[in-house]
Order: sequence, then structure tokens, then C-alpha cells
Amino acid sequence: MLRATDKITALYCRLSQEDANEGESFSIGNQKAILLQYAKDHRFPHPVFFVDDGYSGTNYDRPGFQAMLAEMEAGRVGVCITKDLSRLGRNSSLTGLYINFTFPKHGVRYIAINDNLDTIDPNSTDNDFAGIKNWFNEFFARDTSRKIRAVQKSKGERGEPLTTHVPYGYVKDPEDRTKWLVDEEAAAVVKRIFTLCMEGRGPMQIAKLLRAEQVLTPTAYKRRKGIPTPNTESADPCQWNTNTVVHILERREYTGCTVNFKTYTNSIWDKKQRDTPIEKQAVFYGTHPAIIEQEVFAKVQEIRQQRHRRTKTGKSHMFSGLVYCADCGAKMRYCTTSYFEKRQDHFVCANYRSNTGSCSAHFIRAVVLEEMVWAHMEEVISYVTRYEAHFRDAMEKRLKLATSEAIKTRRKKLAQNEKRITELDRLYIKVYEDNAAGRLSDERFTMMSRNYEDEQAQLKAEVQTLQNEIEAQERQVENLEQFIQRVHKYAALDGLTAYAVHELVKAIYIEAPDKSSGHRVQGIRIVYDLVGFIPLDELTKEETA
Repeated sequence: MLRATDKITALYCRLSQEDANEGESFSIGNQKAILLQYAKDHRFPHPVFFVDDGYSGTNYDRPGFQAMLAEMEAGRVGVCITKDLSRLGRNSSLTGLYINFTFPKHGVRYIAINDNLDTIDPNSTDNDFAGIKNWFNEFFARDTSRKIRAVQKSKGERGEPLTTHVPYGYVKDPEDRTKWLVDEEAAAVVKRIFTLCMEGRGPMQIAKLLRAEQVLTPTAYKRRKGIPTPNTESADPCQWNTNTVVHILERREYTGCTVNFKTYTNSIWDKKQRDTPIEKQAVFYGTHPAIIEQEVFAKVQEIRQQRHRRTKTGKSHMFSGLVYCADCGAKMRYCTTSYFEKRQDHFVCANYRSNTGSCSAHFIRAVVLEEMVWAHMEEVISYVTRYEAHFRDAMEKRLKLATSEAIKTRRKKLAQNEKRITELDRLYIKVYEDNAAGRLSDERFTMMSRNYEDEQAQLKAEVQTLQNEIEAQERQVENLEQFIQRVHKYAALDGLTAYAVHELVKAIYIEAPDKSSGHRVQGIRIVYDLVGFIPLDELTKEETA
């Protein structure tokens, strides 16, 4: 055990970002000078500085403070000195715990110079006021936090970006730091990532490809360009990982909008960042140039939700995740092995297992499906570009007819759910009153209230889904125009591409083969994105009539 004269004197300094704004008196240099002079004047031996620069007093998980605690627990600290109590921390409960329990437990004398606090004299009246001073320090932290939150809320509601670091692909406008400009070099990589996803590649495949092509990661790129970034660069500057790709694919700011209030914290003591529900985030459209079109971004999110299964060979198909059984509705799995020739690759219903499953054999070779899909897509593209006016009129009539019936059904279901939710509120109040009056046992009340809450939660989720579906149905005419614009982009398409498939096609349904004629005949139904099934035969007859 060390003698008192051999122990160090811990001189602890702390400065938060808010304290830095208060002026020179709070600076680390000023604190060091005061502490060192005090130690010399009072002949405290072996002074050692422990410093936390830029750390809030509400959080005690600070490197300098933790290093000092480690020295105390090892029995190497005799005295701890701070400029005042607020430097030790601004949580009155924890600060009091350290002063009254932790420090004495390890035989450490604590001194707060400006607050005249010295624990060597437990009967000092200044020590009695320490708790009050700690409370005022905590109040200051709470008040500062409230003011900062109010400023951030005001800025966020005005549409100013709250993020300090701009997304990869943008730079801050030197003339107006609240505006973003496109960084063309990085934006080209962002566009490539979205294109690869539209072509059917997953985040892991994209990351491997970018690594192989020696593309700098966002962190490495920003550091070489002198752009501030909070992330640490890995040893390999081209070591792309899956999470980085996913983060880029899910960032809505690439469509030209500002998204504020994406995360929140519960209090100044709890620094854990929690995700804000999307419906509660503030979105401001057209605040900066878009790198990715809104339609492409939405389609990528849809593709990412499909989560299609990869084969053991590592191969995937452009139709993976899009092909369904027409009878049972299950997804059809892409099957291939290293022994197959390409023409042997095929799709089979997930519910079919050699006649032991719940569905019959729905089997189609991939090359045959590609030919059938391309033939239909080619006809649709040709028809829409040549007879756009007739296609628009005919499809509008069909969509409105189908939409009006669907909206009527959904509105009826929506009204029923909302009525039941209100009824459940009344029932809950009734059972609560019955329980309070002794007419209903606690066990019965607990069971009934839980059932009501579960049912109400389910109904609220259904209401949200129904509202979204109604809104989607009401946008059918707008969707038709978007589809026509997409088709015109592919007017010169001379072959099937994964990008075109994912932009135009929503699902492909495979029918059971018909062998009644003595030949195997198999049909498919293609559901196009935004407009659904397109009856080309009927439209052609109407147009020529």
C-alpha cells in the first residue's frame, strides 16, 4: 500500500461545448493554471492532470474521469482537486455519490476550490451547501439542454438541416452553410450503388464489388478531401461494408429533401439515440439538388423489402423475388447448381415438394421465362409509345372502375374499425370503474383490459394500413402518368435488363402447365408497377375497332 506522500494528486479538468462559449475563464488552460497553482501553494505531492475536453457534465462516461477513477480504485490517488463542483459533474445525485461514497471509500480527499469544499473537514458548513450547489449545477444543465432543444426544434421546423455532417455525395455551400451542393465525384458512386441495387444486387454484393474496384469508402473519401467526418477510417480505405451500403440506400436526403428529427433522446442523462417513427419525422422537399430520383428511391426500398434467397452457388436471377405461383400465391424459388447449364436454371413453387407439399408442380425454366417476359414487355413498350392517348384513356377507365369499388370496400372496413376502437375505449373505462367499485376482480380486470388493449392495437394498425391503401388507390391516375413516363425511357430498349425489369414490373405469376392439347403450354401474368395487369389483347381490339 502506498504511503500518503507517494500518492498522486489528481487535478481534474473538464470543458463541455457549452462551457467553451462562456469564455476564457472556463478554458482547460485556465483550469490547469488554477489547479496547479493551488497544488503548489498547499504542497500537494505529485500533481497529475486528468482532462476531458468537450464532454458534458451530465455524463460520467468520460475518458479522463474514468482514468482517474481507475487510479483511485488502484489506491494511487490521495487527493482530487477541481476548480469547482460543476467541473466534476452536473448530475446532483451521481456527483453527491462520488463525493460522499466513492472518494471516501478509496481514501481520497476531494477539494472544489471555488466552492470552498474540502472533504477533510466533514463538519464544515461549506460541505453542507455542496448538495444545494450540485442541484443548481444540474438545474443549469437542464436549462441549457432545454434552450438548445428549443433552438434545434425551431431550426428543424424551418427546414434547416440539423445534421452537422452532410451525407456522402454532398458538400456544404461555402456561401450558405445551411445549403448543400452535389459533390459530383461522390455522387457518381451513390448513383452506381442505387443502379446496382435496381439490377438486383444486394448490399453485400455491392460492397464486394466496390472493394474489388478500389473505390474509397465515404470516410476515407471525406478525409482525403478535407471534409469533416466523425467516423474513424479503417486500415483499408476501400474496405466497404454492408452497413455502409444499406445506410446509403435508405437515406432519403438523396432525393433532394431534408429530413429532420430522425432520432431523439429521452433525457439529458440518457444519451442513447432512438429512431423516431417515420410519420413523426419532419420532411421538407426540394431543399437541395437530388442525386437519386424519387421513383428510383421508392423502387429500391421495395426491392430491399423482397429479401430474396440466394442460392448456394452465390448466383441470383433478375427475377428473384418477383416470381409467384398463380395458384397458391407463394414465391417461386430460383434453383441452380454449379452442374447446371444456364438453360437448366429454373423457378419452382416454394410450396411444392415432390407432391408432398400443398401445391402442384409449377415449374418454369429461367430462359423460357425471360423470353416470355421480354416478349410481353416489348409489346407493352411498343403499344404505349405508339398509342399513348388510347392507352391512357382505356387504362384510366379500367383503373377508375376497379379503384372505386376497392375504395368503397376499404372505406367501409375503415369505418367499422374506427367505430370498434371508440367502443373499446368505452369498454375499458367501464371495466376500470367496475374494478374500482369492487364489482370486478383484479385478475378479471387485468385479463379484460389486456384483451381490449391488444385488440385496439391490432385495429389501429389495420386502420393505418387501410388509410395508406385508400391513398394509394386515389393516386391511380397519377401513377398511370408515371408509368407512361417510365415506358418512354425504354422506347429504344432492345433486350431484357435487370434495371428495366425492376422499374417496370412488380410481380410475375406463373400458371400451372396445361397438357390437354398434348403439348406443354404454360401461361404467365405480369403485374406492372403502378398500373397492375395490362390486358394487351383487349386494348389492341379496342384500338383497332
